[in-house]
Amino acid sequence: MKIVHIANFYGPKSGGIRTTLHELGSGYIARGHEFTYIVPGNGFFCEETLHGKKITVPSIVLPFSGGYRIIRNNQDIKKLIITLKPDALEVSDRFTLSKVGLWAKKRGIHTVVFSHETLSGLVKSFFKLDLKWFVNWHNTRLASRFHNVIATTEFASREFRKIETKNLTHVPLGVDLQNFSPYRRNEALRRELLKGADVLILHCGRMSKEKNPQNSILALKELLDSGVNARLIFVGMGPMFKSLKALSKDLPVTFMGYIVDRKMLAEVIASADVSIAPGPIETFCLAALESLASGTPVVASATSAVGEFLLLDTPEPVGAVAENNPKSFAKAIQTVLAYNAADRGMPIRCQHQAENYPWSSTLMMMLRLHGAGREVSANHKRLRAA
Repeated sequence: MKIVHIANFYGPKSGGIRTTLHELGSGYIARGHEFTYIVPGNGFFCEETLHGKKITVPSIVLPFSGGYRIIRNNQDIKKLIITLKPDALEVSDRFTLSKVGLWAKKRGIHTVVFSHETLSGLVKSFFKLDLKWFVNWHNTRLASRFHNVIATTEFASREFRKIETKNLTHVPLGVDLQNFSPYRRNEALRRELLKGADVLILHCGRMSKEKNPQNSILALKELLDSGVNARLIFVGMGPMFKSLKALSKDLPVTFMGYIVDRKMLAEVIASADVSIAPGPIETFCLAALESLASGTPVVASATSAVGEFLLLDTPEPVGAVAENNPKSFAKAIQTVLAYNAADRGMPIRCQHQAENYPWSSTLMMMLRLHGAGREVSANHKRLRAA
């Protein structure tokens, strides 16, 4: 089977989208399929990678995004699809690429779109408005342009269930269980990161408005005021870096930037006491799942999807949720620290919970959705010029 994935917001320092593309590509190839991913870049380039054939196409930088790019011309994409003759097309962008999905659907290619974000959440975050009519209209149109809309959590599914979307499919993403493990904990690195503090708090994620990264710093201040000797580690970059740097002045905060080395990242995560995910509209949050796989419990926003992973309704949760304010986050962090002190088995329980989300399961569900194992129609015979 030939599978093509088109994604915007992919780049050297992008997080979840990049990880998802690479894991899907590697998995498809390991199972005998052909995989090509088309992403924004400075021009037309093609290279063979471990994750499949990578094609970059001309793009524009999205203003105020911290360098994220979107593909400039859908006609270029259509011409590539005609050349590649895929059996299945995956799209990661609900906005500028939806017309490509409709175009491919009409030509007999199985098409799916990943809903990596909640539109209702983005509208509220950026415009402070509800706009239910717009959200419902956009989601209805999006669903009509693809064979399947993929939501990775129940939280991500919610706005589509409200409009009774018939082609909604729930496919959880996975986590790299080999790289991320409690056994990556590095005591020497931990001491270096603590710089004399007692508690190491980790924030791993993009520094952008919709993720509320300032709440991690403000929660640290609350902890310090209550007598907790803590230090906060920021991993990641984004458009809010300068404002966060200013906000953290005179506070025990270390900015590590974007860590390319996956082994190094895994050691940092596994060496922390708690990982904080303050984004209020996260639909999955791979960083939170990587934290659990590393044996590090998570404190997340109560309004995001992350709570679905934390076993909150069980006697042995692997984290906590907080309201979207610093005091609530500080209180939840103290709750998790108390869990850690009372239960030395917390790292293993976190890891066991993450093991419920292997990439192998994601790949199996995606291939089943694409019809792998069944005879694939010769779509390439029906493709016409764009």
